Amino acid sequence: MMNQEVRSIMTKDPIVAQLHQTIDEVSELMMESRLQQLPVVEDGKLKGMVTSYDLWKASRAGHGTDMCVKDVMTTKVVRITPKDKVGTAAELFADRRFKTLPVVNLENDLKGVVTAFDVIRCAFNEEYPRPILYQEVFEH
Repeated sequence: MMNQEVRSIMTKDPIVAQLHQTIDEVSELMMESRLQQLPVVEDGKLKGMVTSYDLWKASRAGHGTDMCVKDVMTTKVVRITPKDKVGTAAELFADRRFKTLPVVNLENDLKGVVTAFDVIRCAFNEEYPRPILYQEVFEH
């Protein structure tokens, strides 16, 4: 399982933020989609990541909600490629600095995201191919 390629468990076509969206728009998007981290892209290229913590810090600092994402996002982002192993992602998640990793190709085009939950689900499904809790929910 840990030798599988990340592309086998990543979310393709993830929800993303754009550089010039306001933090208010992105906050709303994150709440609606129930996500805490979003890749920030421009023309399909990864430019950074914005987190609910980034938005909270901007709010606490008194910045207006019309401030752009590019002003609060993290630009130094650890990224992985579709061919990297699930074990590589798991190791990065175990380091406890990341919960979502952007998956990019060699040209820095965003191809997807992989989350710590994706790795947990992959490991669980390997051990238990059929759901054991709330089985009636999963089978309908």
